[in-house]
Amino acid sequence: MNQISDEDLELEYRKRFTVPEGDIISDSATAAKHFTAVIGERVTERECFLVMLLNGRNQLIHSEILFEGTLTSSVVYPREIIRLAVTENAAAVLVGHNHPSGNKKESLEDRKITDKIKVALKTVDINFHDHIIVVPGGGYTSFADKGLM
Repeated sequence: MNQISDEDLELEYRKRFTVPEGDIISDSATAAKHFTAVIGERVTERECFLVMLLNGRNQLIHSEILFEGTLTSSVVYPREIIRLAVTENAAAVLVGHNHPSGNKKESLEDRKITDKIKVALKTVDINFHDHIIVVPGGGYTSFADKGLM
């Protein structure tokens, strides 16, 4: 009898629940589904910061984990987000990170980096749609839904 490895289970989970490139990201729930599949469940021992890049029709063109940190924080550099967005010719950006603790409330640091990213993207005429925090178990917080964008 064949046993399925943890790696195979993770790959199957990501295939089933990530948003394929070309799909339209129309709301925070769709984006949160992708963030959760990529970083919410897979990495529970450290914070990871994921960037989703969209074209002018809000179709996903690329997503990538740009930063990994510790259990309670990660260092985020807006210039790296801009570099990736310009390289991929993105019209819009969504960012997200996980809180391994399970606390889906945004911190003061989360608000500050969101503001920095917003200002940086505005200087290069790239829309910033949302910052989403995901937690193990599937919960999430959307800055846009809370009026924090």
